[in-house]
Amino acid sequence: MTDKLLLILLFTLLINAIETLSYAARLAGTRTARLASAFSLFNIIVIFSRTANMVQMVLIASLIDQAMITRSIEGVRQQFHWIIGSASLGTVVGALLIPTFVAIFARAIERLEISGSVPYLMKEALKAKHLGAVKHYFRSPNLRIIHSFRIGGVPKRLLVLNTCITAIYTVGVLSALYAGLLSPERATTSTLSSGMINGIATILLALTIDPKVALLTDQVLSGKKRSSQMTHLVLMLVISRFLGTVLAQLLFIPGAHWIKWMSQFFV
Repeated sequence: MTDKLLLILLFTLLINAIETLSYAARLAGTRTARLASAFSLFNIIVIFSRTANMVQMVLIASLIDQAMITRSIEGVRQQFHWIIGSASLGTVVGALLIPTFVAIFARAIERLEISGSVPYLMKEALKAKHLGAVKHYFRSPNLRIIHSFRIGGVPKRLLVLNTCITAIYTVGVLSALYAGLLSPERATTSTLSSGMINGIATILLALTIDPKVALLTDQVLSGKKRSSQMTHLVLMLVISRFLGTVLAQLLFIPGAHWIKWMSQFFV
């Protein structure tokens, strides 16, 4: 395993852990009753994740450039499966850290109310004394939540959609790049299609998952729903997100061949 691949695996793990931790901002918003502040932090996390995803694409593309020289298609396929696996691992890491980051985000929301500035909040957070205090916010996962795990109360269609959208988003760039390797004469068309695929996945996420989570958040804040129901929904979304990264392993090769087939209609 090369140093470049290890860097990509670490990058992928961090991106997926961060995206999973975005659920913690929502939970912190309901527990502090400061939803607008929570969403400002949530948007920062999403922007950081999307930007990191573009950097990741450049790193992964370099593997394709090297493979086109050596024609090691089989080696790239194995490397891409490792990358998808690191996405699954990142989701698990993020899930385990959610309780800790709920506490951190709750504190950050309180500090944001005082400072009134996100840049100032970030500047304060990077100070040594505050970084050292992070250990005091550590919370271990509550296994009792897993023992009381039930699908009831959460629409099964929502979970299926979140699984499928996560799978598409996880594998979109990888399948597009691999399709370019399978069909070098249409490599540019195949590669650029990844932006369209991820764009569609993002739109579906905004139309189907986000409104449901926002609705439940409002109901919790208004007292119509219990806060435990929000925690339960987040647990279900994390599980379906993990399943989506697993499904991505199965969609990777078929997705690449589908993109390869579709690219012929654009040239």
